Amino acid sequence: MTSESMPPAGTVAGAAIPQTVAALRAAFDSGRTKPLRWRLAQLEGLRRMLTERAAEFEDALLEDLAKNPTESQIAELGFVVGEIDHMRRNLRRWLRPRRVAVPAALMPATARVVLEPVGVVLVIAPWNYPVQLLLAPLVGALAAGNAVVLKPSELAPATSAAMARLVPQYLDRAAVAVVEGAVDETTDLLAQRWDHIFYTGNGRVGRIVAAAAVEHLTPVTLELGGKSPVYVDESVDLAAAARRIAWGKFMNAGQTCVAPDYVLASRPVADRLADELKTAVKALYGDDPAQSPDYGRIVTDRQFDRLTGLLGAGRTAVGGGSDAASRYLAPTVLVDVPRDSAVMGEEIFGPVLPIVPVDGLDDAIAFIRSGDKPLALYVFSERREVRRRFLTETSSGAVGFGVPAAHLAVGGLPFGGVGESGSGAYHGRRSLGTFSHEKAVLSKPLTPDTLQLIYPPYTEGKDRFARGLLRKLG
Repeated sequence: MTSESMPPAGTVAGAAIPQTVAALRAAFDSGRTKPLRWRLAQLEGLRRMLTERAAEFEDALLEDLAKNPTESQIAELGFVVGEIDHMRRNLRRWLRPRRVAVPAALMPATARVVLEPVGVVLVIAPWNYPVQLLLAPLVGALAAGNAVVLKPSELAPATSAAMARLVPQYLDRAAVAVVEGAVDETTDLLAQRWDHIFYTGNGRVGRIVAAAAVEHLTPVTLELGGKSPVYVDESVDLAAAARRIAWGKFMNAGQTCVAPDYVLASRPVADRLADELKTAVKALYGDDPAQSPDYGRIVTDRQFDRLTGLLGAGRTAVGGGSDAASRYLAPTVLVDVPRDSAVMGEEIFGPVLPIVPVDGLDDAIAFIRSGDKPLALYVFSERREVRRRFLTETSSGAVGFGVPAAHLAVGGLPFGGVGESGSGAYHGRRSLGTFSHEKAVLSKPLTPDTLQLIYPPYTEGKDRFARGLLRKLG
């Protein structure tokens, strides 16, 4: 490749992937990324990029997903800025070595846990929140002192191009690179040796990532998805519950990993809830959501066709309209949905909300437990016993009582799945831990007295504990 054809520093063409990874590893090995000063400078640069170039990112998100600027600020740019600010406030304290107790038999000695960066990491992001889900993991990777390759989604091309153009202007080009592209580039990236891979997306590709990581025994964080259920009973204000469910379900046109996937309710509650959801959708998006500047579009024709193919289940109580030319699919609520219908067989990931009738709490819990463990579970009930049973008798990445999706905004809560919905977690302090190695450090003075304590001769008649310790030490 000639100098004239070389990509800008910080961005990478597919053919240059091995050389780029090698250069980043050399930068990491030089110690460049380890000082606290460097880490804080990168976080500051990332924050400036998101604030100074906010309009460019907003335009890109509007082009890719018809995402309005307010939603982009709240759920994308502002979300990452919040992560940065939380990390900067606490990083110095979180990086301090943590003292741990030493057994009496080893005294005098000190022991501590030291966080060290893992090395060169790969972050692969999806298309639905192409700013947040690429840069929020980057916050943790930089704070931990790593070199990073960012792989934005090719299905959000305007945002990907913005990342490739702007990241090198604000972050250390020797330690952070952006690789654009699709399957071929991702495959080439996964063939490299990494110290950690962070992937957000679907389970099918998650398995491919995990399989590729086995070659080098690379640790992997998988942020996947699943069918996040909602349980609603008659003890709650159904109008208020419907407003919150509609907000969580239909933002970003339902293309949110923690969006409510389906609702479980008794038939009387389901009928009333459907009416309230109709009112809630109108309050959010007006009489015609297609004309609302606050309502997004489906990302690709393929996704649009998949989603419209799910509309035949049950009875349509709200929405159902669509326009293939603009990839518009109205906020849709389906009632009396059979449990074995196609819409219940996969993660919906779009603006279609099935309501499945259940015969009560036991039936709802049994149904949830019969499937894969979800990324999130939401319960709308004022009954303490109902909440307790969901908390103790089901397994999910997170539980939200009275509100969907909002747990992502709490910096102190780990975000991640369990089982089919993912492995590993991040946000806040957990992000720092995800991209760090906890190194155990033991320090013991080398003196005759302490040596005799650890290795006492039998002839000196040491006590029973010392003899037992000697046997354990061989």
